[in-house]
Amino acid sequence: MLVRDAMSTVVLTIGPDHTLRQAAALMAARRIGAAVVLDPDAGGIGILTERDILNSVGLGQSPDTERAHAHTTNDVVFAAPSWTLEEAAHAMAHGGFRHLIVLDGGEPMGIVSVRDIIRCWAPTRLRAGAL
Repeated sequence: MLVRDAMSTVVLTIGPDHTLRQAAALMAARRIGAAVVLDPDAGGIGILTERDILNSVGLGQSPDTERAHAHTTNDVVFAAPSWTLEEAAHAMAHGGFRHLIVLDGGEPMGIVSVRDIIRCWAPTRLRAGAL
């Protein structure tokens, strides 16, 4: 199975000046763990994850004043829609992250997460409520 078959095509895109609270609220409303941050001044496409927000709050930083750009990962590993799920899982395991932005022609077309891969690899168990 390929990344294009597992990825979510509805991508939350935020700007670098969103506060962490705004980003968290948007992510929570969509029940997702990552947002694509489009910041032309920082090189283009980055990712902000729930872990980034949690780390900031854990350090005592205010989610009302901290901006996405200060917590965005800009050194992103991107996936191609033609990657296998095994390739995506290997990249995630090797890099220590749970989300990959999927690019097609340099533009984000989706995000694939560990959860997406698990859903594809264990669809029967998920429907039965085992996970």
